[in-house]
Amino acid sequence: MPRENIAPTKSNLLRVKERLATAEEGYDLLEQKREILVMELMQKVEQVKLLERDLDARVASAYPALKRMLITVGRERADHLSRNIRYRYELTEKTVTAAGMKLPGLEIRLPPLELKYSPANSFAECDETVLEFFEMLKICTELAAVRTVAWRLAREVRKTQRRVNALEKMVIPSARDTRTYIEAALEERDRDSFFTSKLLKRKAGRE
Repeated sequence: MPRENIAPTKSNLLRVKERLATAEEGYDLLEQKREILVMELMQKVEQVKLLERDLDARVASAYPALKRMLITVGRERADHLSRNIRYRYELTEKTVTAAGMKLPGLEIRLPPLELKYSPANSFAECDETVLEFFEMLKICTELAAVRTVAWRLAREVRKTQRRVNALEKMVIPSARDTRTYIEAALEERDRDSFFTSKLLKRKAGRE
């Protein structure tokens, strides 16, 4: 990053030093923020992995239960029984605090499990299938909530990383180069002034 094109004056040197100090302090704070966000993101990723593992296990048991039910009850009767089952879900957006930040999250409330068909017209396989898929739905909703926060954190990590890179690779080097340039110019000016002053004194002494 090239230095700033400004006059090498003491007032500009003070401004550049203040700007450099602010940039370096901001860099340190953003780097700390990035590390915290990354740690929080890794925790959410681990939660996602565990939930995905639970979901795979539940799928492995739920679909065989569904298959057994269809064999026992028949597709038409199973379809008729399923038409009487209705659950009301509440999906709301909520604020989640992660890494000291308030992020938009997701909250899903499931209704209590009820077997909403006549036991006289069903079999044990029906109950087992409903229970299996209800548990699978609970895992899916929790997974969706955690993934939402993880996506938000990942976006914040990218934004913070871009700011860190901008300070590290552009703003700070430019300010340092500008400071060095102004300091060198002022030192050169002081030397010229010193030598000029000595020459004038010698000339005045000879006269």
